[in-house]
Order: sequence, then structure tokens, then C-alpha cells
Amino acid sequence: MSYYKTLNLNKEPFSTSPDPYFFYPSISHKQAIQRLEIAIRLKRGLSVILGDVGIGKTTLARSLIQELHSTNGAITHMILDPTYDSEFQFVTTLAKLFGIRGTFRSTLDYKEAIERFLFKKCVDEGHIISLIIDEGQKMSLSSLELLRTLLNYETNEYKLLQLVIMGQMELLPKLQRIHNFSDRISLKYILNPLDISETKNLIEFRLRQAGANSGKEVFTEKAILAVYQCTQGYPRKITALCHNLLEELIMKDRRIVEEDLVNEVIEKDRKVVLVS
Repeated sequence: MSYYKTLNLNKEPFSTSPDPYFFYPSISHKQAIQRLEIAIRLKRGLSVILGDVGIGKTTLARSLIQELHSTNGAITHMILDPTYDSEFQFVTTLAKLFGIRGTFRSTLDYKEAIERFLFKKCVDEGHIISLIIDEGQKMSLSSLELLRTLLNYETNEYKLLQLVIMGQMELLPKLQRIHNFSDRISLKYILNPLDISETKNLIEFRLRQAGANSGKEVFTEKAILAVYQCTQGYPRKITALCHNLLEELIMKDRRIVEEDLVNEVIEKDRKVVLVS
């Protein structure tokens, strides 16, 4: 039996999978979502979201897609790993992603086909086409150059392609190396870690989403403080640690996560890291 069923929960509350159902909108994440929605609906073109590993960029992206589904005419595509060997491989991938059919022999042919597609969908049919790229720091300069070209496709009033690039902090200097790319950024936003209050709210939110009784204490205040001090407010670290804590809770036949249990699990993980 899964540990969450032992705790009378309906779902795994601390999975590290980017499930929008468990997305806790901290102040930073909520502002990012809101500003992205505005930029996309106003067809501003390029938005860049930056943040360290484990800050919640992928979950944010999936939550954004969910929000955009309620927008009439919105069509959203996502690339999780933008690692391509060449510009040609990238442009052929984009054409397939957009559902463009035909025989094209060169990168230029593909670019022209994508331009025609965007004009048809966005101008003639009134759609909003968005492309969200995760792990943007992995992109080659040739791939970024291709995106710069796609951002040139526009009417007098708006950009045809709404591009959101999410990446780690090293993405920004890479963008700045490309002529006329960084000045095309209409929205640049840096995601911040959670504070202690938001860490508590995230833990309690995920437990409620998993079916926990809102009046039942699962983590003591001191335990939550210990979790925060260990994770420094990074959502992925918080969920991974809390998952281990609930497993340990069951194995020790306890009902509440207290500070001593948090310290014990942290020390156990530290020893595993040292051994490996």
C-alpha cells in the first residue's frame, strides 16, 4: 500500500512531477503567471522567465498552458528539451509541432512555411499561437538565431508568435550575445525561492490537494522551519524532503512530522551523499 493511503490521502502529495494540480502559486510564481498571460494576450512576442534549478519553472509552464486553454483561440505548444544538433533539425521540429505539412528542402523553405502558417492562423483565423520552451539555457546559438528570425514575423500591431523561454540564470548572458535579441524581450522575470510563510503554505496546500483534513496537523511549526532552513525555499527540494518525511513517518509509526524527524532524515540524506 502506498504511504499516502496509509495517511488517508487520495493522492501522492509530494511528487516532484510538474503537475499543475499541485502548483502552489507563491507571490513570485503568481506574478509570473499573470504577467505572462498579459504579454501573450497582448501579443507582445518574447517573454523570458529565469530561475535556479528546482524553482518551479516547468510546473509554472504547465500551469500557464492550463490557464491559456480558457482563452478563445489560444493554441499553445511546449518544448521540454530544446537541444538540437543544427538549425535545420530545430526548424523541422517546429514545423512538425505546428502541424505544417509539405516537402521542404532547406531551412529557408521551412522558415517561409512557418511564416505563412503563422499569418494564416494568427491574422486570418484570429488565433494566438504560443511556443513555450523549457530548459532554455540548453539552446544553441543557432537555435536562438532561428527564434530571433521567427520574432520578426509580425503585423503593424503585434507579433505573430508568442514565445516564452524558461531557463536557468545562465540563459540571460547567452541571449545578450545575440545581436538584437535581448532588446526584443517584452517581459523578463526572475522567479524567487519561497519564504518561510510560503513554504508552510505550500506544504499545507499540497496536503489539502491530496485529501488531507484541513484541520489536522501533519507538520509542526518547528518541523516546517527545519524544512525551510534545509531547502531554502526551493519547491523541488521542499517536495522531495517532505516525501521522504512522510515515508519515514509511516515506517516509524508516527502521526505528526516533528523537528527531530526532519533533522534525522536530513542527516540520513547527507550521509548518503557523502558515501556516494
